[in-house]
Amino acid sequence: MQHQSSFLAHARRFSALAATALLAASALSMPALAQNGTPPGADVDSLLRLARERNPDYAAVRQEASAASERIEAAGALPDPRLRVELQDLTMSGTQNPTLSPSRVGSTKYTVMQDLPWFGKRDLQREIAVREADGAQGRARAGWAELAARIKNGYAQFYYIDQNLRLSTEILDLLTRLEQVAQARYAGGLAAQTDVIRAQMERSNMQNELIALENDKRTAQSRLNVLLARPANAELAAPQRLRALPPPARLDHDALQERLRNGNPLVFADEARVGAAEKSRDLTYKNRYPDLTLGIVPVQVGSGVRQWEVMLELNIPLQQGSRRSKEREAEALLAAARSRKEATTNQLQSELSETLSALDAARRTAQLSADRLLPQAELTFRSALASYENGKVDFATVLEAQRQIRQARQTNIKAQAEGQARLADLERLLGEDL
Repeated sequence: MQHQSSFLAHARRFSALAATALLAASALSMPALAQNGTPPGADVDSLLRLARERNPDYAAVRQEASAASERIEAAGALPDPRLRVELQDLTMSGTQNPTLSPSRVGSTKYTVMQDLPWFGKRDLQREIAVREADGAQGRARAGWAELAARIKNGYAQFYYIDQNLRLSTEILDLLTRLEQVAQARYAGGLAAQTDVIRAQMERSNMQNELIALENDKRTAQSRLNVLLARPANAELAAPQRLRALPPPARLDHDALQERLRNGNPLVFADEARVGAAEKSRDLTYKNRYPDLTLGIVPVQVGSGVRQWEVMLELNIPLQQGSRRSKEREAEALLAAARSRKEATTNQLQSELSETLSALDAARRTAQLSADRLLPQAELTFRSALASYENGKVDFATVLEAQRQIRQARQTNIKAQAEGQARLADLERLLGEDL
């Protein structure tokens, strides 16, 4: 019987067949790809580029930030001047019928008025608008950081499911081979029929798992397409590459905590809100002083201007009770903005510590499974298969060794995907890629 080849040799044969099938499929689909372009999904960067261009939620927050920036100039501008026209003595002391002709009435006043806020109010209004625009920019950055994290997490899940599908297909092929070994031994009177039945049951269970994984893959693909503003059933390329995890030297907790305080978009937005609240409070105190209105009044008599007048108007801030109430309101809003910023910072710092710990655990798990668990499981399987073919162990031992290989591979795949997800969370907290 020619059943002495190892799991690794079998996997290489399966990979060669899969590669051949992939090349054949690529040749058949080449005209379609030439017309429609290669679908995104081979790496996460292709998805991020598409989302930045097409995601409607991100487009909305960018437009809101742009709108907030346009308010700055208007906030610091003077109000439009006003013109008042007064026609006096329309009947010329009863000597004519009433008329609206400026040259035929007793006199006509043309009053041009300009409102002038108290000194410093316009600057404060402009600074408030600047802080509000900064806050809108911070929220736009936070929106992108959140969207990018969702895409990166979704891609990690997509990769995990795709790799599990490939692994399960290899295991199914391996179980087919084990069934053949069991049938050969049973035909030779060297094994019981139960070995063949157990192998068939294992194959059936694996086929059920493949069905579930294919459904999970379609679900993950649909969720990613929604984030990319594509049809839910649009094609995505099979995930090929994961981003390299940053080395431990770049994950110093204190250094990243400082980057979080300086770069996190939510902290930036809260800082802008504090600045706007401070300027709003200062503007409220400025309202203790009156606003002015200046006017120039040329007076027309007959067909010419005979007189010039100047006017000054101001409001009298007598309602001190309401002003003090507004001042206390402004102080309370400032205190609330500062507390909100502190709460946001504390929450993000806690998330940073948890994320760094989870990222380190995922890295170590992936390394352990690749360096020790998987090689040990493969050695165990080769030994169990050889022993079974020689009648030294039962079929259950071979199946258990096969399960150990699968578990070790799944552990490695899961740790890689978990590391990518935690890296996405870390970059969301920092507001930038590492």
